Amino acid sequence: MTRWWIPPLLAIQFLTRLPVPGLNSLNAETAKAGLIKSVVWFPVVGALVGAITAAAILVTEQFWPRVIAVIIALIVEARLTGAFHEDAVADFCDGFGGGMTPHRIHEIMKDSRIGSYGAVGLILAIALRASLLIALPALLILPALLASASFGRWLAVAIMATTDPFEPADQLSGGLAKDVGARTSITQWLAATGLVLPFLLPILLARPTATAAAIGAAMLFLLWFRRFLLRHLGGVTGDCLGFAVYVGQILILLAATAQLP
Repeated sequence: MTRWWIPPLLAIQFLTRLPVPGLNSLNAETAKAGLIKSVVWFPVVGALVGAITAAAILVTEQFWPRVIAVIIALIVEARLTGAFHEDAVADFCDGFGGGMTPHRIHEIMKDSRIGSYGAVGLILAIALRASLLIALPALLILPALLASASFGRWLAVAIMATTDPFEPADQLSGGLAKDVGARTSITQWLAATGLVLPFLLPILLARPTATAAAIGAAMLFLLWFRRFLLRHLGGVTGDCLGFAVYVGQILILLAATAQLP
């Protein structure tokens, strides 16, 4: 039996670079079992990341213009997460931009070097997110970042629960999608949904029409993305999940800044 406190701590350890005490004594079997259960807590860890990013903006914009505060906050966030999802965006764009077969797509995504597709995709993704953060009304900085960061991680859980992991020919490549995603259930997705709702509620009340549209767009993206991955790759990888996290964050930030009620 995995102790109740192990999965949330493993989720923090996996998604951030924060020091997490009490996990060094876990054996490999217990750690893997805990990590499988930890996906439920991904939206909560996302909210933690969003809260730190929001705090960085709110503090630094007391001394500098918003554009500088946002850049500083994104630096803080990249250090906090190890640029986990930004790396995935670059790998995803490189893989699907330059690969023609599942094997080649996976091979490119595993390559540590960044190509032109990855560079352009990453620059545009960060630029769009930074622009949205700059455009956020001051009162929505905290609720929008809590909601977007939590919702992005929830979207990754949704994809893990509905899409089989990519199985490389050599069967040696592991990772989140293969080792954990294959064991993620619809029940865990529903539990993650219950945890993301409190973070979505404030932005939903502040921007009901736009946020509802963003959630609807995310569901359409989920259906399309699953079909796209199964058709072109045969399954989902960790880089694909990281890309989905970024998409989820941007959709909520678009809702928070939209000229809609």
